[in-house]
Amino acid sequence: MKKTIFIATIALVIFACAPKPIASEKTEMFEILKQSEYGGAEFKFFEIITEAKEFKMLLNDPDLKKKVKASDIYTANFLLLNMGPQTSGGYSISIDSIQELENDVIVTIKENAPTGMATSVMTNPMTIVKINSKKNIIIK
Repeated sequence: MKKTIFIATIALVIFACAPKPIASEKTEMFEILKQSEYGGAEFKFFEIITEAKEFKMLLNDPDLKKKVKASDIYTANFLLLNMGPQTSGGYSISIDSIQELENDVIVTIKENAPTGMATSVMTNPMTIVKINSKKNIIIK
């Protein structure tokens, strides 16, 4: 009888002291959803996608279907960054930094040139970024 009570007490202590799951972890400020040397536009532009109607075009992209869901537009904004035509491979466009202020999110864009040897083919670098905030976005 004493063994049974002892085992039950040990089991109770173990389960009572087990770590509790964290209710919510802080998410990253941004996520690169897609980045490619090819597939960008024939001219340089940056677009901020904030509304469901604009967001539908992203949902139709086969690569993005696995990474985003229709309800994401209510909790996040999306950036479509196009570097325009480049004379060789190795170019890319990315996020240099993001600063969240009280009412705005300031996004600094970085255009990267090739280092070393690169392919001699025309490219159109593009990047699609998910910003985990609905605040106003300012691009630098």
